[in-house]
Amino acid sequence: MADKKINEKRNVTVFGEESEFEGVLKFRDNLIIEGKFKGTINAQTGDLQISKKSACEFDLMEVNSIVILGNVSGKLIANERAEICSGSVVKSDITTSRFRIANNVDYSGQVTMLEKELDVDLFEVASEEYKQAMVIHSDVIK
Repeated sequence: MADKKINEKRNVTVFGEESEFEGVLKFRDNLIIEGKFKGTINAQTGDLQISKKSACEFDLMEVNSIVILGNVSGKLIANERAEICSGSVVKSDITTSRFRIANNVDYSGQVTMLEKELDVDLFEVASEEYKQAMVIHSDVIK
């Protein structure tokens, strides 16, 4: 059991308020941007937080999940979830499985919802197993 907790521990990297980054960024764990970012982010397994005072302009950002509290513009893909918090300014087309937007957000763009595929092959399971997988799937998408 202790080994599982160690394996689940993820690193957190913070780009502070004074940080400015331009280019291509790749990461696997957690990143918090408090400064300025311009470019591309490729982090399909990474979780990203854009802080309140930050400004991010990107061509493409692909992450596992994102929480936005600041200013963001560009194309965004969040495989798991995207959350936009109150006070944020977001000009982005967003593709995600789960989407949450608070009141008092300045948002312009389009949201495309990803539909997660079932982990069950329809042709390899009994009908009761498939029905159970559908119930679990519908709970996950909510």
